[in-house]
Amino acid sequence: MSKVIVIDDEPFILMMIEDKLKKAKIDVVTLKESKNALEIVRKEKPDLIILDWMMPELSGIDLCRQLKSDPELSGIHIFMLTAKGQDADEHMGLQCGVERYITKPFSPKSLLEMVQETIGTNNS
Repeated sequence: MSKVIVIDDEPFILMMIEDKLKKAKIDVVTLKESKNALEIVRKEKPDLIILDWMMPELSGIDLCRQLKSDPELSGIHIFMLTAKGQDADEHMGLQCGVERYITKPFSPKSLLEMVQETIGTNNS
């Protein structure tokens, strides 16, 4: 079973994504904070991380850089889910290794389709 880690400090976003992915038979781990995310990613070994940019302790962009600079974790797919909709923000996200840059508000159905396309599942 494919595994996705969702890191966002908004409980409603976590719940909405978790529900959508679980209904598609995708294993989901949700985190409300980013500060311990690296050790959890190492333990869980996800196929994909959906990451909020604006987090209180460690920004999503900084976490993305840490993940991509770690040879053990650099192959994990990363989607950035953010309210930062400027072209410069998207460019920065893509430069640090984000595969998909998704601005809030977003369509849960479209997000699921992107997840399935990226990790190769289609159990919906």
